[in-house]
Amino acid sequence: MEPQDPVLEWVERVSMYLARDGVPPIAGRVLGWLMVCDPPEQSAGQISEAIGASRASLTSNLRLLTMMGFLTSRTRPGDRTTWYRMADDAWSVVVRRQVEGIAAFLDLSRDGVALAGPGNDGRVRQAQRTFAWMAAAFDDAGPLTGTTDERTAR
Repeated sequence: MEPQDPVLEWVERVSMYLARDGVPPIAGRVLGWLMVCDPPEQSAGQISEAIGASRASLTSNLRLLTMMGFLTSRTRPGDRTTWYRMADDAWSVVVRRQVEGIAAFLDLSRDGVALAGPGNDGRVRQAQRTFAWMAAAFDDAGPLTGTTDERTAR
């Protein structure tokens, strides 16, 4: 049995980590690969070859990752190839969206407490407490520094 390439092993670990949150394995492998590959901009063919994914499944996962804000793509004059790379500050953008989602669900849970009424609001209050705790933790975290997108430092 031939030993696995350490980079591809790491890419697989990234994929398995992200799968816990519902990210498809191919999408996780793409993200892992684009985090460490050289050059940082890759064609679908290069990505497919590197991670061992079919072009068909790769296409839908590249589209998904682009819509999620993880990837950007571009073409070059005179070249029909589309080139993919990690978006600038992709992780901070995605986490910021998740934090906004926490705040939005906190508002929903407050409305749910009022609707459920006394004695029947325990489950909604538990959600409200959890999301209030998470929102407070992010509020207390302070700005993210060292990013290329200064909006993340606000």
